[in-house]
Amino acid sequence: MASVASPVTFKEFCPLYYLLNAIPTKIQKGFRSIVVYLTALDTNGDYIAVGSSIGMLYLYCRHLNQMKKYNFEGRCESITFVKLLSCFDDLVAVGTASGRVAVFQLVSSLPGRNKQLRRFDVAGIHKSSITALAWSPNGMKLFSGDDKGKIVYSALDLDQGICNSSLVLEEPSSIVQLDYNQKVLLVSTLQRTLLFYTEEKSVNQVGTQPRK
Repeated sequence: MASVASPVTFKEFCPLYYLLNAIPTKIQKGFRSIVVYLTALDTNGDYIAVGSSIGMLYLYCRHLNQMKKYNFEGRCESITFVKLLSCFDDLVAVGTASGRVAVFQLVSSLPGRNKQLRRFDVAGIHKSSITALAWSPNGMKLFSGDDKGKIVYSALDLDQGICNSSLVLEEPSSIVQLDYNQKVLLVSTLQRTLLFYTEEKSVNQVGTQPRK
């Protein structure tokens, strides 16, 4: 008996004008007009997060069709990476060109969820551009990598409002990708890919030849 083919859903791909129109193309700073470039992007079922060259994070809620803005205090610098996570609370991690990393715990209208926007800052371990971010599924661990090869582990206690960070690995080339699952951090650099076992603090390289 022939198996029944699953139904095919056709989707149309088109520019998200409703999203792009909510982000300014220029801002005025004193007497200068500054062009706004979109520099980072992440999506999930609830949000679309867009980083910009002016240090502003634009967060579009898909359910409410609302755009919200978040920024770093102090100087205006380009956002280089954003990473969303939906667990018990909605979280977004943001990295910048100078190595600043912040976590925003978003407000939720659902019962028992977070009712006040909170921000956690990763202490100044990174000194160069953030190139990768990875969450643990429960939102208690965040890993950040930069273009100098440093990887920082941040332990978050959302209930207590605490973020403790430490350098866990340093590679000789830029970090290009991070992914975390089951106490194992997958790390890709410009030269190699490795598995970092966070409990044992040990490294297992994938393959033997360096990348060309």
